[in-house]
Amino acid sequence: MCSRFWPFGLLWIFLVLAAAGCSQGGQHSAAVEDVSVSGAFARATPPGQKVSAVFLVLTNAGSQAHALVGAASTVAGSVELHEHVHKDGMMQMRQVARIDVPAEGKAELKPGGYHIMLIGLKGPLAPGGVVPVDLSFADGSHLHVDAPVRDIGLGMGRKH
Repeated sequence: MCSRFWPFGLLWIFLVLAAAGCSQGGQHSAAVEDVSVSGAFARATPPGQKVSAVFLVLTNAGSQAHALVGAASTVAGSVELHEHVHKDGMMQMRQVARIDVPAEGKAELKPGGYHIMLIGLKGPLAPGGVVPVDLSFADGSHLHVDAPVRDIGLGMGRKH
């Protein structure tokens, strides 16, 4: 008699597992659903300079942490995530694999801190222009940003 109800038992198990999968899937949102960008800008360059940087603020309104793991732009040969650090009394710049954006928090990419390096510029970046940047997050989602070009003057951000 049990064998006659076996197919229904399998159906019941499948439905329970499917419902559990749906409820868990709702707990994890993509970075593009939680993270917004504000204050984006790229540093203007003089003719002949082949590097620049993009700065912005990533705000995570979600309850799950996210991580920026890459960026791309058509204005440069390569794009890397970088940070400035104080080491042995000197300011150094180094590439990083990720920039964490905490749940219900912010990650500020600013001169003297984290930033997006544009390397091998295909031309000068002039004030009033726009740099298109595609941000890549650890979960595989992407976010497009148009960063206006600004002349932020000389200073520590100008030396790389």
